[in-house]
Amino acid sequence: MLLQIPDVLSAEQVAFCRQKIAHADWVDGRVTAGHQSARAKDNEQLPESHPVAQELGEMIVQALQASPLFMAAALPAKVFPPLFNRYRGGQSFGTHVDNAIRQITGTPYRLRTDLSATLFLAEPEEYQGGELVIEDTYGVHQVKLPAGHLVLYPATSLHHVQPVTDGARIASFFWIQSMVRDDGQRTLLFDLDLAIQRISTDVPGHPAAVQLTGVYHNLLRRWAEV
Repeated sequence: MLLQIPDVLSAEQVAFCRQKIAHADWVDGRVTAGHQSARAKDNEQLPESHPVAQELGEMIVQALQASPLFMAAALPAKVFPPLFNRYRGGQSFGTHVDNAIRQITGTPYRLRTDLSATLFLAEPEEYQGGELVIEDTYGVHQVKLPAGHLVLYPATSLHHVQPVTDGARIASFFWIQSMVRDDGQRTLLFDLDLAIQRISTDVPGHPAAVQLTGVYHNLLRRWAEV
């Protein structure tokens, strides 16, 4: 499932992020790349331990928890602390697949990367190129969203970032370990959740809503790992 989630951050939150990031020190983005990805990666990144990265990462995690659409689609068990990258001057990231397991720096904890997420922090008109290109069984998808919007997709997907030929592409990126690791099962639960919400809105009090809610939770109980 590839899903665009609008307005994860408000305009005010995006402006706050941009103001903080503008005065931070960037490093070579390959510091967090795996062996295969490092050969394809050409961008800049805020160090994971940078106070700005940690402050903004906490704000983003809180925003994710307040997003019903994100919670319904991701069913998150763990969220990797958000990272921040910048592409400019022709920089790009070649085709790759994200590492299956990520170590959370400075801790003994690991996270299985079921889902990848990119939260855009620059408006599309601020830069040329920089599309996130995701390949799945339904074809190739180019994604370039307004600032504050997020794209969520299976971490198993081949993907790349096209060269930024003018301006700067600024974004946050991170991974999610879902309570339901199988993408097909997550998609079924998400569709069922949306259908329950529509019935509850369109036909309040309809007994089918209760029955379908029971089906949802029984499937979640069967498939979830907590």
